[in-house]
Amino acid sequence: MRAFALSLTRNGAQADDLVQDTVVKAWTNFDKFKPGTNLRAWLFTILRNTFYSGRRKAQREVADVDGVFTASLAEKPAHDGRLQMNDFLRAFAQLPDEQREALALVGASGFSYEEAAGMCGVAIGTIKSRANRARVRLAELLELEDQDGLGMTDEATMAVLAASGGSHL
Repeated sequence: MRAFALSLTRNGAQADDLVQDTVVKAWTNFDKFKPGTNLRAWLFTILRNTFYSGRRKAQREVADVDGVFTASLAEKPAHDGRLQMNDFLRAFAQLPDEQREALALVGASGFSYEEAAGMCGVAIGTIKSRANRARVRLAELLELEDQDGLGMTDEATMAVLAASGGSHL
């Protein structure tokens, strides 16, 4: 098997790794081997398939030995979302209990206005009004203008702040 692996890889260390991978795959899948068939052919088939699967995988990967590609990648800092979430939590805490409850149920928890009204024992219009007043007040507290976008990374925050018509996003 090693000679066949060496003929495929042309590298001793890679050939050894390929043989080892083949043996591990064969061992873990030995229940799929059909007694009475050619074990050697089965192992060589596994080796060959493992080699070509590795080649296909390597073609999809980017070789970045010098780290040039990695250095060009950028990610939005996580602290932005945490800072904005802290601002949101402070503003959210300033809302009256009924408004916080309405936003938590409708915005963050995803309940319909009907379900939230039933849970709170009030009319649907009352829940809609509380949620709308809460959204407007949050926008004021967070000093958001109609044209301001939110750069938040937290989806729950976005759901709670989302106005029914999107007027404060």
